[in-house]
Amino acid sequence: MTDPTPNAPVATHDELEIQRRNLLLAGGVAAAAAGIVAPGRAKAQEGSQVPPPARQPRAPAGGKSPWGYDTWKQATPQPVSIRPGEAPLPQQPRAYTDIKSYHAHVYFDEDTSQKAALLRRWVSERFVVELGDWNQVPRGPHVTPSFYFGFTNDLLHVILPWLQLNSLGLTILLHPNTDDPRSDHLYYTAWINRSQPVNGYGMKKPGEGEPPVELIYPNTKPFVPIET
Repeated sequence: MTDPTPNAPVATHDELEIQRRNLLLAGGVAAAAAGIVAPGRAKAQEGSQVPPPARQPRAPAGGKSPWGYDTWKQATPQPVSIRPGEAPLPQQPRAYTDIKSYHAHVYFDEDTSQKAALLRRWVSERFVVELGDWNQVPRGPHVTPSFYFGFTNDLLHVILPWLQLNSLGLTILLHPNTDDPRSDHLYYTAWINRSQPVNGYGMKKPGEGEPPVELIYPNTKPFVPIET
């Protein structure tokens, strides 16, 4: 293959070095024009750069916070107890006979309401319980829709395993009834499937003249034998 430019002069080593330096210089000028600074130069210029002032949010014209403008000065309140009404550590265990009955709270939402309806029918067909109304919205300490049924102690050994096998994946709170409803809902509980929050913050023991323990009045007439 013949050389297309046989008479072109051949650059010397020094000439090639000069061309390389010119290209590097040209690249540095272009980078500076584009706002790109070499790492060494960026460090040198770091102290000389002044950040722009922070932009303050503008409040709506004529508006005013309903909380005022001195909330940051308020002292942090210290309640009498982190959990109002909570008793100190007991000196000895409670007697299991303090449990007078049990409640089961079955939770559901718009995606699981059909499962809840089926489970509710199964319970009423098989067990002598006090079946409550539908709670389509949160009620009492329960933060989601639910229904409830109460039963006496002699049914615990049957209802608990039955619910474990027939929960249909629903969250169920099973708690005893003693004279301390707050502890009943928060500390003495048994959960089937996952647990969920219970708002027991304001629950108190029964007052003077009130029944010491919530009573159970069965209102179902079962007609289906329990599966064994």
